[in-house]
Amino acid sequence: MSTQHVTTTPVAAPGPGGPRPPVSAPRRRRPLRARLRRRPNLLAGVLATIWLILVAGPLYYMISSSLRSRSDYLSGNPLAPPSSPTLENYWTVLEGGFTRYLFNNVVVTVATVLIVVGLAVPAAYAIARSTSRLVQRGFTLLLAGLAIPAQATIIPVYLLITRMNLYDSLTAIILPTAAFALPVGTLVLTNSLRDVPRELYEAQAIDGAGAFRVLRHLVLPLARPAIVTVVIFTSLTAWNGFLFPLVLTQSESTRVLTLGLWNFQGQFGTNVPALLAAVTLSVLPIFVVYLIGRRFLLSGLTAGFGK
Repeated sequence: MSTQHVTTTPVAAPGPGGPRPPVSAPRRRRPLRARLRRRPNLLAGVLATIWLILVAGPLYYMISSSLRSRSDYLSGNPLAPPSSPTLENYWTVLEGGFTRYLFNNVVVTVATVLIVVGLAVPAAYAIARSTSRLVQRGFTLLLAGLAIPAQATIIPVYLLITRMNLYDSLTAIILPTAAFALPVGTLVLTNSLRDVPRELYEAQAIDGAGAFRVLRHLVLPLARPAIVTVVIFTSLTAWNGFLFPLVLTQSESTRVLTLGLWNFQGQFGTNVPALLAAVTLSVLPIFVVYLIGRRFLLSGLTAGFGK
């Protein structure tokens, strides 16, 4: 014999003026954060659109003008799309020695990045883990380099480079560029490594890991966003460097892109499309580096500043 459960809905007792309507549960209000998310932020949208126009406008002008012929650029509307796109300007630039300047720039940038990362990672590890007052004083002294502009040291740097017989070589550009990028790289990596919980270091020590093993298996994987940030920052510094190549080199074989673009400006003084083609080619490599590491950039820059 089966029993059936009958669910009954309670009915409110009738009042003196007639039956009362059924009492419903009060509606729960959404949290303020959820309601704000549903509202469109018009101010942020307008500002983002303005920023997009400010960034995309020069890029569009540079690329579209580099695809124009010289006569089309002078006679047509510079903001209109090119009527007959051509790659003649790019061939002109490549035949004018651009590949040699590009190769020198790549050598300077890669060597500078390797020096900065190779020195900043162990230095930041020592600073983050050591409690020695001497180490902390050394870190403070290193950070003092952030307040010294390169222009103020160009004469001592020139004297050092000439005394070391490195003048007019790519090494003369690499060493001072790495020296001025090292304080920022060490600062970013130190702040990142200070976020690593102390328990992880203690667990590695219990397992019998030495300092080199901890650096390899713990520090390097956890500091990857900060390392990518240092690589991008150092690459931008070395790629766009102008002062040290200008003062410490003079021959055509050691000329980098920044001096090469300066040379193109004189060589193609009235040929603006060819000059913009050279600028476009010089921007592409560093833009690719930024696209590869952009998702690590923000987390690496903000590491350690939340405490």
